Amino acid sequence: QFQKILRVEHGGMNEVLGDVYALTGNDKYLKLAERFCHRAVLDPLSQSHDSLNGLHSNTQIPKIIGFHRLYVLTGEDRYLTAARFFWHTVVEKRSFATGGNGDNEHFFPPADFERHLNSAKTMETCCSHNMLKLTRALFAVEPSVQYADYYERTLYNTILASQDPDSGMMTYFQPTRPGYLKIYCTPTESFWCCTGTGMENHAKYGDSIYFKGRDALYVNLFIPSTASWKDKGLMITQTTKFPEEGKTKLEITAASPVEMAINIRHPSWCAGAAVKVNGSDVAKSDKPGTYIEIKRTWKTGDLVEVDLPMALSTEALPGSTDRVAVVYGPIVLVGALGHEGITPGADLVINERTIGTMMNEAVDVPTLGGEPSKILEKIEPVPGESLAFRTVGLGHPQEVTLVPYYRIAHERYNMYWKIETAV
Repeated sequence: QFQKILRVEHGGMNEVLGDVYALTGNDKYLKLAERFCHRAVLDPLSQSHDSLNGLHSNTQIPKIIGFHRLYVLTGEDRYLTAARFFWHTVVEKRSFATGGNGDNEHFFPPADFERHLNSAKTMETCCSHNMLKLTRALFAVEPSVQYADYYERTLYNTILASQDPDSGMMTYFQPTRPGYLKIYCTPTESFWCCTGTGMENHAKYGDSIYFKGRDALYVNLFIPSTASWKDKGLMITQTTKFPEEGKTKLEITAASPVEMAINIRHPSWCAGAAVKVNGSDVAKSDKPGTYIEIKRTWKTGDLVEVDLPMALSTEALPGSTDRVAVVYGPIVLVGALGHEGITPGADLVINERTIGTMMNEAVDVPTLGGEPSKILEKIEPVPGESLAFRTVGLGHPQEVTLVPYYRIAHERYNMYWKIETAV
């Protein structure tokens, strides 16, 4: 009977109770944490079986975070297998280009992405919040660029994209519906689940930039920041304009010279990366998805310069052969389609159930015409603007300006473009 209760949303009780066990050492909390593991989800995942179709996405993700926590506490492989398999399944088969997943809060069959594309209730923000929490936990046990790549992709394209820059309010869903817009909560009259995690999200941009190993520092994200490694008397200061520029600088301050490695992520989106130390070339990498290890004795004043050239790419909608998203480095670009039917404050709503029922004015959503392999040749930077692009001889019936999804607010947009090979 207790297992039936676990079908409904109950947060991460197995994780919480695992934490209580870690704090107290009292076995009763560990036993209770394991009782809160939903066997109908754990068992198939621990056998690498995907049974997620139709399940409520954000009910499941906290359960999986709890499985991983119990692996850390008990060493039982089934918990790690379940958490790892779930992550790969969701990220590689069930996610949109932004890293978000689901429609109307639920997982759907991976073959059905195109059928769900017209929804105004795709990509619940809470799900991305919890997927990042799971990703961080998995990385801490098994450091991998693949985890860090997903973290970056979702941080910029879902989390940073979830806040209204004017009101400060947060999204619940992030619609893939062509020509729709983001809808935000109100300051005092609506408080969705994604409002609570939404407020937490924007206090966590310093989370997961750096990780430390026994004798290595991992640099995963390119965000202006300072990290202190007290045991080694080391401080690292990162200066960057990323993603406006594909480069970053790391300056070292050390109480005394310290020998260690700095592992710099070579992202999967970057064809070739290069590193200089104190102005001298020390490493070039043509292996995206790996770490560039710089091992030396570090001292105060050492400067590491990392070059990470960014380029345009397309990313197909899963299961589709004629719909693509346009991506620059890790940044998902969307078409800015104007403000038809949007009045000031109209996109702040009390009831999330109204999302998709209002502001449905007809909007022309261009298609992209030509050979798929030549699409990128017809997208050019907008002079004088950062991360802004314009189609040239590509959009039909009109050209379109492409900007980062995180910059779009109070405006209609399109994320996935239909490719017309004969126009």
